[in-house]
Amino acid sequence: MKIRSNNHMKGGGVQVPEPTLRRLPGYLSYFKALKINNVEFVSSSQIAGTFKMDATLVTKDLSYTGIKGRTKIGYNVDKLIETIIVFLDFNTPENAYLFGVGNLGKALINYEGLKHYGLRIAAGFDVDPRIVNTSIKDVRIYAVDEFRDLSRKVPARIGIITTPDNRAQEIADLMVAWGVRAIWNFTPQSIKVPENIIVENTSIYSDLAVILNKLNK
Repeated sequence: MKIRSNNHMKGGGVQVPEPTLRRLPGYLSYFKALKINNVEFVSSSQIAGTFKMDATLVTKDLSYTGIKGRTKIGYNVDKLIETIIVFLDFNTPENAYLFGVGNLGKALINYEGLKHYGLRIAAGFDVDPRIVNTSIKDVRIYAVDEFRDLSRKVPARIGIITTPDNRAQEIADLMVAWGVRAIWNFTPQSIKVPENIIVENTSIYSDLAVILNKLNK
């Protein structure tokens, strides 16, 4: 997420750098793969080799979670998985509302992986009468006008925007007005929100531009 500070408070008042938070889910995925292959311990140098980074940085990243490795043995994989999941709050279900149930919105609703990381899409919203009042994988789709009343009944701190670009700011304003505290914006449109609102911009177009640029150099 593009959060307004480069550092984030965790238990005990420890400042956790945003780059560390961004790397930890990648580590977690790697550790889960090790577990599937019955690997019991992994060293910081092994982790560093996989991610093509310095072992001291791996050690520092993991130190924020409170886990410690054993000399000449490394880190216990099961403990790494358990600790990182708790540290990142992936074990705590968090409700989210999704606005814009087009192809991308439907894909996110259908993607089971979000649930494994603690994010539950509680409802979808759209303006297309062909989609409103239908369900996708038990997620009900409502008219945008129904958001105010539903937000009072089913609180959600996260809002996901997958609308057409020109609707992004309007939807962001609506989310902020009715209690959403963090916005995950999948449009390339830059949105303006109060300073206390967390915004994460995920643009597949930006990533595509980088890929094409590198590919064609």
